[in-house]
Amino acid sequence: MLMKRIQLYLIFVCSFYFNYARGQFQDSLKLAVGTWGTIATKDYQPLWSVSNRFGAIRDQRSDLSTYISISNRHVLNDNNQYPGYNEDSPWSISYGADIYNNNHFRAIFLQQAYIKLNYGAWQLRGGRYREIVGETDADLSTGSLGISGNALPIPKVGIALTQYSRVPFTNGWLQVKGLFSHGWMGNNRYMKDAYLHEKTLYLRVGKNKLKLYGGIQHYAEWGGRRDDWTSLDRSFKGFMNVLLLKEADDGSVDFGDSVKTHRPNRAGDHRGVIEAGLEYNFERVKLNVYNQTPFDTGQGIDIRNIDRLFGVSFTNKEESFWRKFLAEFIYTRQMNDFYSAQYRESYYNNGVYKTGWEYEDRILGTPLFINRQRGSKYFSAIAPYDWDAEQSTIPGNSNIINNQVIGGHIAALYTIDQRLGARSMITYTRNYGGNKVLKPHKDQCYTLQEINYKLPSDNVLLTAGFAYDFGDLSKNFGMMLGVKWQLAGVL
Repeated sequence: MLMKRIQLYLIFVCSFYFNYARGQFQDSLKLAVGTWGTIATKDYQPLWSVSNRFGAIRDQRSDLSTYISISNRHVLNDNNQYPGYNEDSPWSISYGADIYNNNHFRAIFLQQAYIKLNYGAWQLRGGRYREIVGETDADLSTGSLGISGNALPIPKVGIALTQYSRVPFTNGWLQVKGLFSHGWMGNNRYMKDAYLHEKTLYLRVGKNKLKLYGGIQHYAEWGGRRDDWTSLDRSFKGFMNVLLLKEADDGSVDFGDSVKTHRPNRAGDHRGVIEAGLEYNFERVKLNVYNQTPFDTGQGIDIRNIDRLFGVSFTNKEESFWRKFLAEFIYTRQMNDFYSAQYRESYYNNGVYKTGWEYEDRILGTPLFINRQRGSKYFSAIAPYDWDAEQSTIPGNSNIINNQVIGGHIAALYTIDQRLGARSMITYTRNYGGNKVLKPHKDQCYTLQEINYKLPSDNVLLTAGFAYDFGDLSKNFGMMLGVKWQLAGVL
């Protein structure tokens, strides 16, 4: 019944848009259908076959991930009446949805479903939408330490300044961007119905060839409930405590004991990223250098913190064989060791919000860390937690089993001819864990090679690829084949 309703809905939407597209919004409508076929030698996929794809591909031996994607944008006129014809107007509305079917045709989900009101670089938005937070390269990076695009997008509402914009009275030398969001983390986690608080602020200096930038990302999971334990503070006052990082008893102090013996900590589970870097525009090449330093408590905001993701990318501004090259280095072994053991961080883990920095079984930040869901593929001694089990059977600070990593990564994007392009990635990691199955350490390599070919019709894109992981964690070979048919709009 559900499948039939969805099919009827899609037929209606497609028919409506095809008819409507003949009019004034034909150029802004985009409609595509496609599928990804994946197969591997193990019961799960190699890392780069499944990671950083916004939850689109199922982590199992073989599957088809089929989708329909619809998006549109309407430019509004100067007095905000709809529809409008003034292409120079700063006002516009954009919306879209990506509907996926996978898990051998048993799972249907929305990867995206959003609406956005735009005024220049300002954006008021709501729903699920693909977004990578930070200055890491969207095509080639291992993934931001904040939100990388590894997991299904979290439903959110918020406001954002999406591009660097001039700060008044600085003659263009200072630019700013950032976002502020409220999200819903759902029920597939230890604390049910928890909220997400998210904010970022970035500043950039320079308006010529050299630009220097820096910023901070802050995330907090807060509120939430468990029927077998307690409900944490979800009030407006509770929100303000999270927003301002105030010490407050949100209901988790002393874990429900009637006699309060511990000082309240900050309400919610907080983490973030400090980022700094530079851009330099050479005549033919654009250089981007970025450095992300993670923190799980305020103590991690310290010059002594040497944990980092460091990257250098080169983008070719001319038509050439190579389009982009990237090299990254990751180090997260320090874990705040300049403090005594009881105060040290365990990145992405928490003692109250025991799921940690994860959404729908996927890590929200770097996929080079390993959660129990992925770790169960590598080690028979590791099993994912049942978040609906008795709370006393689920220990805290243990869902992310590997968050101590040293690694290097190189990747390239290149064009073989006008219709043929490719992407190559190779990553080496030494994994020290946080779980005894990884002691003393496990070395691993992850590789990916993809090739894209656009048919002469210019509305069909074919993608083929293979990935091979090898090392102490896994030896696994996978292949993928994809086709995307652009029914409306430009491919």
